[in-house]
Amino acid sequence: MKIIRIWFDGEMLWGEGTDGKLYSQSLLWYPSLMKATESERSEYECGFDGFHWRKLDEDVSFESFLYPDAQPSPLQRYFLENRGMDLRPIAIKAGITIGELKRIINGNSTPSPTVEQKINRAIYNA
Repeated sequence: MKIIRIWFDGEMLWGEGTDGKLYSQSLLWYPSLMKATESERSEYECGFDGFHWRKLDEDVSFESFLYPDAQPSPLQRYFLENRGMDLRPIAIKAGITIGELKRIINGNSTPSPTVEQKINRAIYNA
């Protein structure tokens, strides 16, 4: 599947696929696109496997429109909206490594309900 047309709407990046379906994903995954002006967002190149914004140094693959976590979970959303926070104290309080916390935030790992509860408690008690 290839995305043949893209557009932005609020916090969303939308794409129309060659299959005629509409796909979307949160701009929270792409901070430079989230902050970009309409003019900056319009300056992209379509390549073999996705889109590239040279001035923003941002890439969005066609495949990413198919990811199951196109929308961040509430936990991921918290961290993506608060970029730059020190993750170390939260990881320590939750009893996990900072690497595992980063994998959870980036969607490369799904926490068990118990681990998610520990992270939420760590955030609340931070």
